[in-house]
Amino acid sequence: MLEKVEEFNMDKVIDDFEAITKDAERVQKETLRKILEDNASAEYLQNLGLNGRTDPESFKACVPLVTHKELEPYIRRMADGDSSPILTGKPITGMSLSSGTTQGKPKFVPWNEELFDTTMQIYKTSFVHRNREFPINNGKALNFIYGSKHFKTKGGLFAGTATTNVFRNSRYKWIMKVVQSRNCSPDEVIFGPDFHQSLYCHLLCGLIFREEVQLVSSTFAHSIVHAFRAFEQVWEELVADIREGVLSSRITAPSIRNALSKLIKPNPELANLIYKKCMGLSNWYGLIPELFPNVKYIYGIMTGSMEPYLKKLRHYAGELPLLTADYGSSEGWIAANVNPKLPPEYATYTVLPQIGYFEFIPLTENNEEPKQTDGFLQPEPVGLTHVKVGVEYEIVVTNPAGLYRYRLGDVVKVMGFHNSSPELKFIRRSSLLLNINIDKNTERDLQLSVEAASKILAEDKLEVVDFSSLVDLSRDPGHYVIFWEISGEASEDLLRECCNCLDRSFVDAGYVSSRKVNCIGPLELRILRRGTFQKVLEHYLGLGGAVSQYKTPRCVGPANTRVLQILSENVVKNCFSTAF
Repeated sequence: MLEKVEEFNMDKVIDDFEAITKDAERVQKETLRKILEDNASAEYLQNLGLNGRTDPESFKACVPLVTHKELEPYIRRMADGDSSPILTGKPITGMSLSSGTTQGKPKFVPWNEELFDTTMQIYKTSFVHRNREFPINNGKALNFIYGSKHFKTKGGLFAGTATTNVFRNSRYKWIMKVVQSRNCSPDEVIFGPDFHQSLYCHLLCGLIFREEVQLVSSTFAHSIVHAFRAFEQVWEELVADIREGVLSSRITAPSIRNALSKLIKPNPELANLIYKKCMGLSNWYGLIPELFPNVKYIYGIMTGSMEPYLKKLRHYAGELPLLTADYGSSEGWIAANVNPKLPPEYATYTVLPQIGYFEFIPLTENNEEPKQTDGFLQPEPVGLTHVKVGVEYEIVVTNPAGLYRYRLGDVVKVMGFHNSSPELKFIRRSSLLLNINIDKNTERDLQLSVEAASKILAEDKLEVVDFSSLVDLSRDPGHYVIFWEISGEASEDLLRECCNCLDRSFVDAGYVSSRKVNCIGPLELRILRRGTFQKVLEHYLGLGGAVSQYKTPRCVGPANTRVLQILSENVVKNCFSTAF
């Protein structure tokens, strides 16, 4: 169990962190031993012939590297009600749902109290380091978090997003009081039945408590940007609610109306102040500190697929610092941000060696995935303390909830060490995003291409609201399609210039050579109707996702038929590159 509130000792958290990172190799062996002992009766491990052994050498010799595909039949049996020890010795208490934006539908990931414990360890560790640099004193957090739709599996297990599994745990409320401040919004807003209503009320609660708000946060940067884009549209309605003390008729959920009725009172003075603040802003720059004068920083995951939202987030934040949150996934946490002063683009994450057993597959000199040889992956994964600075690796995770030598699909670069535990920088997902011939372009490559072209768009004071992509093989040769939703009308000449820039910015040698000999056709830019990516978001929410865990799908593959349909139905302009 975690400490009681009055016993929470920040110095002890720091001391414990320093101790485990100094002795990371021993802690890793102990962590693996405990995981394997607790799950020794699991059918999966027994079938692999581990026979109760808990040392790393036996574990690696018996247990293969896997992806979700290999474990899915076991996870499905658990979800369907088989209570025998399948992947774990103790029963799984629930299932987490991935965002589903990569494969087109969410996947089940086993969840138990041990995973919640690792979440709390990460939260506490990053908080104490963050609080030394940016102390928060008895304030409130405007936290844009949302419980997802949840359901019971065929076997009766609770299934929801990983964040929802955390938010619904009673111990989460305790840790938030200790490490982050109290939420402005009541639980009825967080777990409301309609995210549009919940978002509106998050904003309203933040304005009511504007002087007390010291932190603006969400799980992902996207949710914060999404919230303040919405504010631009509804701010006058929010002001009217505060002026009259009457909640907008757009809020129809009884649970939310009842909760807000206890908070909202007529306050013409506050309404006038907010109105003047909004009218005085130029293009909404510095909106967050204007609305919430005592905010210390903005907090959320801002790396990886969230980096495209940093420019807009900085626009809203003005001079406020952006602090990126910790590094994890639906499968579990990996590392904490203990250097909060670093800008998100340069953020590193220190692995906590006690929250899971970690291995790292080194990439080749060209940072490509190792090739399969006679059924074995070469080179072999290395342990946590044996990684090398400057090298990129794919992470392999073994956790307490039944994932053994699980290839996470993330590529990280080792930037240094905190004592003997590595500091990681997230680089990209390991899977190729765009590939037709001998071209190899990742999500990061797409992001850099969009960033380059968006600078041309910015010269006309326009911005990319969001983007995705497609490999179009419907005609020969195949070509890349980039979908853009932009903030206003752009001329044909400007779009053609952007399209050429997108094409030129894919610098992968295989792509460039294939374009020059017409093995890959001219890149196509398709402009979408405003609000298209909102429709994509609502599609994923309908599958059980949560706004705070949502990631825009950066490439629409064959499995994402509905998303492709939404994008295709909302194309208003298109053009082809003439760059090659």
